[in-house]
Amino acid sequence: MNLLKRILGMLWIMLSIAAAYFCVFEFGLPKLFSEKQDDLVFGIIILFILTPLIVLGLGTFGYFSLIGEYDKKE
Repeated sequence: MNLLKRILGMLWIMLSIAAAYFCVFEFGLPKLFSEKQDDLVFGIIILFILTPLIVLGLGTFGYFSLIGEYDKKE
């Protein structure tokens, strides 16, 4: 079970990298440089509020899983 937790920790870290890419390059920057004001507000929210929350949350959880913080101690 501990091996599964470590493998899933690597998966969470990869998901955080993928989320960072998609939040910045697919959702945030195109909306930030759009002509519409609604898109500008959405781009700012995505880039400066949601992206750090998502990436840091997934990355921290994956890191702690990878180093064995959630292993069952006997």
